[in-house]
Amino acid sequence: MSFYTRAFAVAFTAIAAFGLPASAHAGPAADAAQIQASTAEARRLSDGFVAVADRVSPSVVQIDVTAHDEKADVLSHFFGRAGRDEPVARAMGSGIVLSPDGTILTNNHVVEEALTINVRLRDGRYLPAALVGRDPATDLAVVHVDATGLSPVKFADSDAARVGEWVVAIGSPFGLGYTVTAGVLSAKGRGGIGMNLIEDYLQTDASINPGNSGGPLCNLQGEVLGINTMIVGRGQGIGFAVPSSIALRVADQIIKTGRVSRAWLGVAVQDVTPEIAAALNTTAGSGALVNNVAPDGPARGSNLRPGDIIASVGGRPLHDAHDLIRETIAHEVGQAVALEIIRAGKHYGTSVTLTERPERGPDPPPVKQPVVPRHGMGLVVRDLPADAAAQRGFPAKPLSVLTQVSPGSAADRAGLRVDDAIVEANGVTDPTSSQVSDAAKTGSLLLRIKRGDAFFYAAMSR
Repeated sequence: MSFYTRAFAVAFTAIAAFGLPASAHAGPAADAAQIQASTAEARRLSDGFVAVADRVSPSVVQIDVTAHDEKADVLSHFFGRAGRDEPVARAMGSGIVLSPDGTILTNNHVVEEALTINVRLRDGRYLPAALVGRDPATDLAVVHVDATGLSPVKFADSDAARVGEWVVAIGSPFGLGYTVTAGVLSAKGRGGIGMNLIEDYLQTDASINPGNSGGPLCNLQGEVLGINTMIVGRGQGIGFAVPSSIALRVADQIIKTGRVSRAWLGVAVQDVTPEIAAALNTTAGSGALVNNVAPDGPARGSNLRPGDIIASVGGRPLHDAHDLIRETIAHEVGQAVALEIIRAGKHYGTSVTLTERPERGPDPPPVKQPVVPRHGMGLVVRDLPADAAAQRGFPAKPLSVLTQVSPGSAADRAGLRVDDAIVEANGVTDPTSSQVSDAAKTGSLLLRIKRGDAFFYAAMSR
């Protein structure tokens, strides 16, 4: 009988012992045996959690940082701070030991604004730490202390983890060192949260709070499945961890070179929603829809185009844009990968040699949308002359720009914003406002939008 089967057996044995009428029992001796068996099973479950805490805690550290006072709000947003009346803000997080000589993995947001970094070890030592390198895209960083004889963690294969299995988090929430909490692995592959460039999180309901950042999320074998990095609110039972499959690759590169070189395909993609699928005569969830191809990216030489759907990478089928990112960064820079492409309903294959992903700046802040009466698709478009387009950062040629988006309209539901530029409407490139209006009269509209440096498709219908 497996550990999990025995755990569930505890509940059913207890029902058998206490939930039936006295006449249904086999007798006092049988009742006592069932109670004893239930207690033994509960004890084994409890001992499992104790074993994890004993095994992993020596490999967990508390990280104390200081920052300029003007950075205090940034720090407290993630993990709280002390010393509000002091000239510097003090904050803390957690970390895990990677090597006996003092290499430690934590979150980028724990150390990115730090003036000083100090590490408190399980044995009580308090040591200054030096930053080895950090990777904002995954919110991971590596620091180092001069120490010997530390206990490195053991990592589990996060890809093999099962949703619903027990997990244990260890860290320093609110400065309470070596706090142990337990829950289950709630989900895998969570993305689209918008906190980091690379998002492929494990989700858990194990209690995670400010100060847990950088600490381990473990299985019942005492192996690290992920690095706790983020919570949704407080007390909501929703926490996220960077999976070990990503953390190990990032940490290894930082240790070797001080930076991360990440494979890049050179396309921007989005999910194939049911609305877009209908417009393209394909199936929702059939892959990642290419909405832009970087002019200097590797995909340009492989004849990929906006409107293509990447259905598989290296023989592994894709369902959405998140799958493409996950599969791409799992490969090495310089590696050639085979792609399956769907174009106009036909499948074909190509190969792309991945290059290093360039650094990207943060997305522009959203523009407040005016409240206007709803009509038609809920959008108003005007033509922008070439000189006006150039002044606003667009290519120096005439183009149509959204000036109004009605709240709750088809355009609003499709995610359009004021100042979005329309580069294609129902297959017509660089359309005028009148051409956009004519296209909308058909009752359905597939627009290719340029927002800042990003492109995407938006489908809507009346």
